[in-house]
Amino acid sequence: MQIDLNADIGEGCGDDAAIMDYVSSVNIACGWHAGDAETMWLALQAAALRGVAAGAHPGFPDRENFGRRPLARAPERVYQDMLYQLGALAGLARAAGVALRHVKPHGALYNQAARDPALAEAIARAVKDFDPGLRLFGLAGGASIVAARRHGLRVVEEVFADRGYLADGSLAPRGEAGAVIRDAAAALEQTLGMVLRGQVRAVSGEYLPIRADSVCLHGDGAQALAFARGLREGLEREGVTVAAL
Repeated sequence: MQIDLNADIGEGCGDDAAIMDYVSSVNIACGWHAGDAETMWLALQAAALRGVAAGAHPGFPDRENFGRRPLARAPERVYQDMLYQLGALAGLARAAGVALRHVKPHGALYNQAARDPALAEAIARAVKDFDPGLRLFGLAGGASIVAARRHGLRVVEEVFADRGYLADGSLAPRGEAGAVIRDAAAALEQTLGMVLRGQVRAVSGEYLPIRADSVCLHGDGAQALAFARGLREGLEREGVTVAAL
């Protein structure tokens, strides 16, 4: 069995390079919710040095709230937002000799698109128009996956090691009990359940079926490096190969 282990980086964590020693893919902040030209450049170079697949992590233009505040932004504006941010990272990647492999929206944009078909459509259309060879990451079972398939994109159904789930398969909103998993053992247990058994336990107690193509680790958390190491070692102990798609 093989699984991709990805991390969101370039967001000011400080452990980005060390985290890359344990993951197989990274999603690089494109300067709107976090990051800038320098952080993108450094992340691209570090990914190339370690042979880690690099992708774009575009978000809402909301640095004050780290892109995690829901915004009522028109789908056509989101389409333009995506192209702008993809272009910024792609220009740096071309100069660095790094081929971008995928796109994963960030934060509130990601979660809203998982529920909103119009927003999901705008994101999928932007990725297709920019580069139809890019994979699009989306919440497993969400509207983003449906829209990406409709546009002929290669999809990656993503699950989360360090986030709690609601009974409908969406992520529990931050601030609610169980929304963020802070214990490394609990994160590994949830990850193994999703990867090996195709199920996850919701914060309300019931088990949900889930497809896992890639497991996400949030690189901005205080325990991000320890979680990355623990997840990589725990997956490999179970005979799971960690490798980019």
